[in-house]
Amino acid sequence: MPKLGNRTVEPRRTTVLGLDIGGANLKAATTDGRAISVPFPLWKQPDALPAALAAYVAEFPEIDELAVTMTGELCDCYATKREGVNRILDAVEFAAVSARISRVRVWSTAGEWLSIQNARVQTQAVAASNWQALAMFAGRFALEGNGLLIDIGSTTTDIIPLSHGWPQTLGQTDADRLQTGELVYLGVKRTPIMALGLPNICSEYFADARDVHIVLGQAAEEPESNDTADGRPATMESCLDRLARMFGADRETATVDCIIEFAIRCFQQQRATIVRGIHRVDVTDVRTLIVSGAGEWLAREAWNTAYPGLKPQIVSLSEELGPEISACAPAYAVAVLATEMPG
Repeated sequence: MPKLGNRTVEPRRTTVLGLDIGGANLKAATTDGRAISVPFPLWKQPDALPAALAAYVAEFPEIDELAVTMTGELCDCYATKREGVNRILDAVEFAAVSARISRVRVWSTAGEWLSIQNARVQTQAVAASNWQALAMFAGRFALEGNGLLIDIGSTTTDIIPLSHGWPQTLGQTDADRLQTGELVYLGVKRTPIMALGLPNICSEYFADARDVHIVLGQAAEEPESNDTADGRPATMESCLDRLARMFGADRETATVDCIIEFAIRCFQQQRATIVRGIHRVDVTDVRTLIVSGAGEWLAREAWNTAYPGLKPQIVSLSEELGPEISACAPAYAVAVLATEMPG
């Protein structure tokens, strides 16, 4: 029987699809281990979200309930978070009706479920709620003493202290969590290199973090993807081109060794930024470190740099759940929580 924090709970017998609706990706997962993540640049095509979400949900025809969390409301295609939450909920309702799904629940940062109607009233409580769902789920791997969850995705890093399986954050909103260090706006794919704060580089969107990690062998090439700064594929050769532009050069004026040296500087700056976030969060006597997301490896590196003498038990959600589920961890978390928690 599953654990929720330090409580044993009886799962409901239903088929739930967890949805994590972000600004750059749509992620879905079920409790039986199926997960899909698809790129969807919401800020470019907000009006296309209802149809895209309906098509996405249709990939899971046996579903009878949706469990929803979101971060896409922060996109600048919306004037306010309130507008963003409501437009995303409009799309969720459209998808539910299209799939003849009668029950939809929305996760809140208070750790409870809301109906769509109540979520429209409590928009600040459901905005950017996916970190809280992930922490509530991941807490079952750290039921004894203090724990820490470091989740590094394509865009952001969450650093969430846990006590006996329960989140112990100081902030609830993005704005508050940025101030506490619990949210670091840096990820392993979409972070522009110009945002890292390195001296003597171009303040242009010429390259991003994925270019760095591919060049350094920390991430695989993605030749089919052209979601890059210049629209060219995410291959080694194109990554080298993009990174050279960041310091005012190109492949004719900069050697490969010079570009790799620059990539190392970028990586070190990334790691140092996450380390500062870890140092700002209360991590006294951490017994269990939980790492998740596309940047699990970076989470480990940042922890070892921040506290080289501390060796907690390390739990990898990729190893526990599989890489596909780990990449959609908040979607999987709300699916699991929906089977375990009434509401």
